[in-house]
Amino acid sequence: MALTGILSWTAAQQGPPGRDRRGGPPGGFRQHTANASSPIQLVPATRQPPARSESTFQKTGASGLEVRANGIPDHRVGAFPNRGNPNSITEQGYDIVIPSDPRPAPRATSQFGPFGIALNGVMLDPGAAEYWQGDPSLGWTYEALGGAVALGIDENHAHVQPTGAYHYHGLPTLYLKQLGVGADRHSAQIGWAADGFPIYALYGYREAKNPASGIVKLQSSYRLKSGKRPTEPDGPGGTYDGAFVQDYEYVEGGGDLDECNGRFCVTPEYPEGTYAYFLTEAWPVIPRLFRGTPVPLREEGRGGGPGPGGPPGRDFGPPPGGPGGRPPFPPPPQH
Repeated sequence: MALTGILSWTAAQQGPPGRDRRGGPPGGFRQHTANASSPIQLVPATRQPPARSESTFQKTGASGLEVRANGIPDHRVGAFPNRGNPNSITEQGYDIVIPSDPRPAPRATSQFGPFGIALNGVMLDPGAAEYWQGDPSLGWTYEALGGAVALGIDENHAHVQPTGAYHYHGLPTLYLKQLGVGADRHSAQIGWAADGFPIYALYGYREAKNPASGIVKLQSSYRLKSGKRPTEPDGPGGTYDGAFVQDYEYVEGGGDLDECNGRFCVTPEYPEGTYAYFLTEAWPVIPRLFRGTPVPLREEGRGGGPGPGGPPGRDFGPPPGGPGGRPPFPPPPQH
């Protein structure tokens, strides 16, 4: 299912964006009861960023790639603050070392924090800290691109952390346009995942290891579950429509990519082959699981302080079970 728009205000959203509703559960999360996906128009990307984009990627040591970036994109952005996001874009101070010789791990894993970083120095960060009834333990996480909760996302499917960190929740539209990503060629590399494997977008070879096989738009192997969600107290009710991360399930062989939204393949940068992730048009868009062993990608930098009621350095909380615990889209709890 293609994602066609982002996030409208709902009756369940109370108070200004970024501020917790009084009387909610502990943990600093806003309360929501919305249970339906609803696409809206994205905030047009008509503004120039507040500073020049700076990013460097340099080999360090025997097995590391040092990333230094200020987190400022090299393309137009939406107006921030806006109705759904109270934060302003500011320069960050990213200094990260990711593996330069990544190896597949025995099993797919998840990690709290960004999935990767684009070559322009902007984080690829699909998660959101918005939970049904404001309670992560209930097991229902709102999908940032699902349309049930307003996050003020712009045309690049991006918005701003309380620290001022601009970050992508979905396809970075203008960045992909800059790179010439299109149906006539294999995608250029757009970034690095936290485990050190390369990230591409949308287009790859029809046959993973055959550059002469033609170009196709690669398809995710996730789909919406059929039927309806459990009702209170076990769940929010309503149809599985993409409002929640838990509305989706992985179907092996359902598309071109595995549960990590990647595959072993050849690419223009890796003619001998590599494991590679792909951003897709349909969910999860940005991958949620790692094939290798990720390192933390911290978003704390030189940005301003937290927004009203917002935790410093992020706009979403750790997955239930803590960092490195269960995947970020577990099944709803069984009662």
